[in-house]
Amino acid sequence: MHNANKPTPDDLPSSALLLKSTGLAAVAAAAILVTIVLPSEYGIDATGIGGVLGLSEMGDIKTQLAEEAEADRLMELESSEAETQSSLGDAIFGLFVGSASAQTVEAWTDEYSVTLAPGDGIEVKLVMEAGAEAEYQWTVDGGVVNFDLHGDGGGENISYEKGRAVPGDEGVLTAAFAGNHGWFWRNRDSQDVTVSLLVRGAYSDMKLPE
Repeated sequence: MHNANKPTPDDLPSSALLLKSTGLAAVAAAAILVTIVLPSEYGIDATGIGGVLGLSEMGDIKTQLAEEAEADRLMELESSEAETQSSLGDAIFGLFVGSASAQTVEAWTDEYSVTLAPGDGIEVKLVMEAGAEAEYQWTVDGGVVNFDLHGDGGGENISYEKGRAVPGDEGVLTAAFAGNHGWFWRNRDSQDVTVSLLVRGAYSDMKLPE
């Protein structure tokens, strides 16, 4: 084997030459950065060469796409936050409304139920002042009845409503004068029926048959 000849100091590049080469490389890199990289990637064309080569348009497109992508991301984030806040608000609103509704629904004050044989009748009345209101609801189980919603007191009489073969009724009774106001039911069916009454409102007493 033959040993390779070692370079002599004269064959090595001088420090000045190395500095010059490094400087030229830096200048070339800077030139590439300014004329190619910046225009094509960011749309920055300080020399105008990027526009001539069509690189600036490419950079502008990339920049615009990046801005649009960021805008879409922010919009999706805002939409998600809005939906979360809306869902939370709806849940809280529903909770308050549900609680308020539960508190405002007044319970029935009195309940009465009676079974009538065929041909039997019965009367239930409320003691009320003039202009007082009472909400009512009555139903018939097993058939239908004839009814008369009426009132009397102080020498006065009134019939508010009548019906034949009715399975039930509901509404608000407004007393035309101070006295007794209520219902008379008669079973004209061929079998026993059960009448159930619910009432609440401004009355002082419920008069039931003895």
